[in-house]
Amino acid sequence: MIPVTKPYLPDREKLDKYLDGIYERQWLTNNGQLVQELTRRLEDYLGVENLLLVANGTLALQIAYRALGVSGNRSVRPPEAITTPFTFIATASSLKWDGVEPIFADIDPDSWCLAPENIEAKITANTRAIVPVHVFGNACDVEAINAIAQKHCLKVIYDASHAFGVTYKGESLLKHGDAATLSFHATKLFHTGEGGAIVFKHKKDLERAKKMINFGITGPETIEELGVNAKMSELQAAMGLSVLEEISEAIKGRRRVWKSYEEKIPENIKSQKRNVHSSNNYSYFPILTDAVKAIRILGDLKENNFLARRYFYPSLDLGGPFFCPSSRKVSSSIVCLPFYHDLSSESVEKICKLLKEGS
Repeated sequence: MIPVTKPYLPDREKLDKYLDGIYERQWLTNNGQLVQELTRRLEDYLGVENLLLVANGTLALQIAYRALGVSGNRSVRPPEAITTPFTFIATASSLKWDGVEPIFADIDPDSWCLAPENIEAKITANTRAIVPVHVFGNACDVEAINAIAQKHCLKVIYDASHAFGVTYKGESLLKHGDAATLSFHATKLFHTGEGGAIVFKHKKDLERAKKMINFGITGPETIEELGVNAKMSELQAAMGLSVLEEISEAIKGRRRVWKSYEEKIPENIKSQKRNVHSSNNYSYFPILTDAVKAIRILGDLKENNFLARRYFYPSLDLGGPFFCPSSRKVSSSIVCLPFYHDLSSESVEKICKLLKEGS
């Protein structure tokens, strides 16, 4: 079975050198040498400052909420954050888990990102933040979202799990918002096996978050914050450093597969409208048909040993008090095709042939 995605595994000799160093130092966690090195190298590669490595992408979101004062403050009614229903469950569940009520606003039907024109009507006295998602690495309308946030004194935390290395108008997309969070899960373009990061706009927020990820401990006998254990380990950092050294090869392979799909995909298949100011990091290859065809395509591909997925289905507004028609339509009609760095041209050709036959 050809999977929908698979991890990029770096050269073992590179990884083993980092692992040998861990064995020599016998330092496995608590801001070790490799975590510090990966932090510096990621800041340089991404062109950002104030980057904090954490254990996974969900914790990245939760720490960002706490560090920015979105969660953690008790009141008569829970704080609210406006977010998108077209996303992985962690975007919304991390809010709920941290005592923040997710308020869903509908997406743009073409870009599939949170539509700025749908945000203001959802703002109440309890709204603390906007949590948009750069869906499949496609940049949101960051200027419009920032203008709304400034007008209503709201924080903006971008779920940028798909947006590793993406630039917007020539600079890192991660510079937008009060914070942007990344997932370094094994299936991501860049990964540490499990892991994540937060890029903060302000250094003071970074310094507060550093305390939070280590139980709030700031010294042998000092606890200054309500904290949790969200630290990245040296083993995760070793994988990350090894992958980062080969990231250009991983992107090169993904670009090749992307171009191959573009050349062979049937003309009647719709794709995501990319932000013209945003670069493409080739994270996913989603297509849009209709709900009936999407189910048929999934079945046809599976019968031929290709595993595709409906990312993201179901739309998270289902079963709740919100109605987001664009999200529901895209969610029910989307198919993410198999996509990873060394997917063969023959596989792409077979997949596109099946799409043509089923359309």
